[in-house]
Amino acid sequence: MSEAAHPAEEPVNRHAFGQVTLLALFVTALITAQLIAAKLLAVPLPADLPVVGAAILLPGGAVAYAITFFASDCYAELYGRRAAQVMVNLAFAMNFVMLGLLATALWAPGADPEFSATFAEALSPAGNIVAGSLVAYLVSQNWDVIVFHRIREYTDGDLLWLRNVASTATSQALDTVIFVAVAFAIAPNLLGIGFALPMGQIVALIVGQYLLKLLIALVDTPFVYLVVGAVRD
Repeated sequence: MSEAAHPAEEPVNRHAFGQVTLLALFVTALITAQLIAAKLLAVPLPADLPVVGAAILLPGGAVAYAITFFASDCYAELYGRRAAQVMVNLAFAMNFVMLGLLATALWAPGADPEFSATFAEALSPAGNIVAGSLVAYLVSQNWDVIVFHRIREYTDGDLLWLRNVASTATSQALDTVIFVAVAFAIAPNLLGIGFALPMGQIVALIVGQYLLKLLIALVDTPFVYLVVGAVRD
């Protein structure tokens, strides 16, 4: 076959490459956060903090989930509000695809019953965690995109650091309060799924998680500038 039949491929456009990369990062971090959310982590602190105590308690997926806000802020800055909202809401639907595929693997008969039991114990999603995650995600991620672009409009596109920190800080606050309230109070008490925590532990869980998420929001700001600059230049 002649060379003319195989026209030379155009080099990958940096704008398109950035879009695909951020989409992939967002969905990967989101699905990972959902899969490992059931494990409760205890991050030790050098000293006791009021309310929080000697350790920050947070779901195993907290760090992975924080990455989704980094990805969505980069995406919103580069590709606009509408594109960011499409990404957020389409990724929400992908949660159900993941849960369906996971359920298929859990229900299918395994060759090794002992390993199958261990597999199911490790990966079976807790109903209260799933409920809390989905409700918190839908509210906080859409809030993040809206606040990011409101600030962008008010500042005429300047002060990227301000909209990154402000949108992430407020959306993470919403996410933390909604997730903990639904997963450890509303779902157990009203729906009868999962286990309820005492109010003191709920408050400690909210405060500790939010402090860590706020720190991540501050630390990721230079990386937002780096990604946006690399794709735009």
